[in-house]
Amino acid sequence: MTYLNPTRRVPRKRLHPKRTRSSEEIAQWYAEREAFYQRCKPIFDRLKPELIKTHYNWYMAVEPDSGEYFIDKDDMVATKMCHQKHPNAIPFMFRINPTGVCGTI
Repeated sequence: MTYLNPTRRVPRKRLHPKRTRSSEEIAQWYAEREAFYQRCKPIFDRLKPELIKTHYNWYMAVEPDSGEYFIDKDDMVATKMCHQKHPNAIPFMFRINPTGVCGTI
């Protein structure tokens, strides 16, 4: 009779070893992300008081280069609206509420 070991060890490796990033690259990515957020946040803050009254908990995709924003109940629809108008742009997603945060912890 064959004995099966119930505690099988799985080797722990990186899934993609060639996709490693140095700490400098990671820090640069976080800095670029924060700078992008800082460009989008004033547009959201300017519009938030008006939109909270009529579109509470809707999503708002902000494109900072043009200053345009797109609002919908569904975050994917707001993103698609932005991509139709600006195909190469990456929008920043806000939720229209007092904090502007999309998710919950």
